[in-house]
Amino acid sequence: MKALVCDEPGRLSLVSRPDPVRGDGEVLVRIRHVGICGTDFHIFAGKHPFLEYPRVMGHELSGTVEEAPSGSALRKGDPVYIVPYLSCGGCQACRKGLTNACCNIRVLGVHCDGGMADYVSVPERNVVPTGGIALEDAAMIEFLAIGAHGVKRGNISAANRVLVTGSGPIGMSAIIFAKARGAHVTVMDTREYRLAFAVDRLGADAVLIADDRAEASAERQTGGEWFDVVVDATGNAVPMQRGFNFLNHGARYVLLSVVRQDIAFSDPEFHKREATLLASRNAQPDDFAEVVRQIEAGRVPTRALNTHRGRLEDAVGLFSEWSRPEAGVIKAILEV
Repeated sequence: MKALVCDEPGRLSLVSRPDPVRGDGEVLVRIRHVGICGTDFHIFAGKHPFLEYPRVMGHELSGTVEEAPSGSALRKGDPVYIVPYLSCGGCQACRKGLTNACCNIRVLGVHCDGGMADYVSVPERNVVPTGGIALEDAAMIEFLAIGAHGVKRGNISAANRVLVTGSGPIGMSAIIFAKARGAHVTVMDTREYRLAFAVDRLGADAVLIADDRAEASAERQTGGEWFDVVVDATGNAVPMQRGFNFLNHGARYVLLSVVRQDIAFSDPEFHKREATLLASRNAQPDDFAEVVRQIEAGRVPTRALNTHRGRLEDAVGLFSEWSRPEAGVIKAILEV
């Protein structure tokens, strides 16, 4: 089979490898579409904290069943998406149902080779039928599930005034699912075209430019009451720390971002607000199911999100092109 390998930061190779052999309890999937994630761009740039090279990237995956275990409900040719979090099932996190935070987790394309290849073999529990969703759209389910999980972690409701900081794909997914719950959503970013997209295509209610006047603008917009929930999706330690400035009393701060650096905040200000700080890691099965429901209900503008398309054979050149900010990529998808 062909596979796209990140040999080292900044260098990709399209190589030929033996087809994977399906293990006991696994499903062999013929990959059809791969979504390109910020994680993949970080791997390409050498910025990912949990990765060793060389690595076949790719964890936003859809395809068709090639071979399934005897007795499986899956049949050859079934359209499926893949949950890329390989949990152990036995650690204390898994026993509590926190498979997304498994103590021994392996994420496809990060801790082990992923799906930028013709085939991948994964445990049957990680392979889910797409229902009526197109395979191209199904390759976006994983990144959308991350936003859905963060919104769930923040316990966002229609009673909440929400600020999403960072309007990349993960921030956009948080906007979509916060709006699905009826919240009033403000989006903050430095990129005005992304803010316009959030309003025009995702239904965001208000925007903030992330300049040195953002706090004053937010205070004015909210009548001095700030935000019930702040969701950070910037992937940058400086705005992650700045996000604490926008919390009202009793607020919840959800960190979708993960960075290498420590982050710090004013304990007296945090304490007097009796605020809550929440990490949000990966996603859980009910988050994937929520994404499918919202796509089927027409509440996710998949065609607008999928701004760039290409073939795996061309990915060596496309990765460099798509990683440039001026390329305007929201979600790029490779066809295999």
